[in-house]
Amino acid sequence: MKHIPIKQMVSILLMVSMISVTTSYAKTTQDSIEDAKNQIEEIKNQKEEAIDKVEDIKTEKESLEANLGSLNGQLENLAGLMNELEQKMEDKQLEIAKAQEALDQAEHQAKQQYEEMKLRIQFMYENSGTPVWEMLLESRSFGDFLNRTEYITEINRYDRKKLVEFQELQQQIGEQKTSLETDMQELVAMQEDMKQKQQKVNGLIDTAKKNLVQADANLNEAESDVEELAVRLEKMIAYEQQLEIKKAKEDAARLEAIKKQEEEDTSGVIYVPADSDAYLLGAIIQCESEGEPYEGKLAVGSVVLNRVKSSYFPNTVSGVVYQPGQFSPVASGRLAYRLEAGVNTSCLQAAQEVLDGRITINSLYFRTNNGIIQGTVIGNHVFY
Repeated sequence: MKHIPIKQMVSILLMVSMISVTTSYAKTTQDSIEDAKNQIEEIKNQKEEAIDKVEDIKTEKESLEANLGSLNGQLENLAGLMNELEQKMEDKQLEIAKAQEALDQAEHQAKQQYEEMKLRIQFMYENSGTPVWEMLLESRSFGDFLNRTEYITEINRYDRKKLVEFQELQQQIGEQKTSLETDMQELVAMQEDMKQKQQKVNGLIDTAKKNLVQADANLNEAESDVEELAVRLEKMIAYEQQLEIKKAKEDAARLEAIKKQEEEDTSGVIYVPADSDAYLLGAIIQCESEGEPYEGKLAVGSVVLNRVKSSYFPNTVSGVVYQPGQFSPVASGRLAYRLEAGVNTSCLQAAQEVLDGRITINSLYFRTNNGIIQGTVIGNHVFY
């Protein structure tokens, strides 16, 4: 806690009357700046979300294109298999036709052999009235007789053999034809299955194309949103810069009152930091001066500690940081995010050094340097 010497009380009362009007007016501008910063943060967040959405849609589109390519490949492969299958069916149909032709020929030969056999049997039957003894007498020798008898037997044997062979051939060809027809039925079933697969893939391709068209539309819309948000962000940043200039002019107009505040003797004020001060101070330093040189970080921390010791501001680090209308990261939510996400080492170190007494500047205010306010320039800030 800080302790205010009694001798400072009179000067404090005089200062209140000097700055009351300008402070009220400046606070209105500061509120507008905070509103602008909040909107800038909100638009930035929306833009980031829109950019993420664009990337997500691009990824989705790439996936859809890959899927469509895969489906087209499947369709092409099915078309090739279908062509091969149709060729097999043509070949199988030709084999069946040849088998049928062979079967017809075998049936014809068997029928012809049967007819010829009947004629020979009929001939032998009609001439069977010749007695054996007469055939023997008519023969020139016994050997000739045996030859005639054997000849008749051989003819009968030949006819029976040929008839059996043609019957077996008929059966063999018939079985072959049946097997070919079974193969043909399987090929027809495969062809039907292929057609169904082609129909299914064509349906998937149509769906993929529609999804791709929708993805293109979504991508165009998301990219338009990004462009629109970028324009809005640019305009809002320009507006915020105008407000900063306005606020800088207001502060310049009341610079004499500010200097009076800084002339206050705070050498006798002792502040004992709370356990949480280092982390909170580091967080506001990071929000206000991330990207600034280390000297700038120390200067921002020094401004906070200077205010803590000043009688014009709250007497704790948390009171100064959360004082309404003072630090825009508080109103925008960036400070809350930083406290949750964590503070980097450099800003924590700067905060601890300031709390340990390393006050590098005596100013009570700082803002973006736009050349309007005269003061100490460190990085992109002017301290006054």
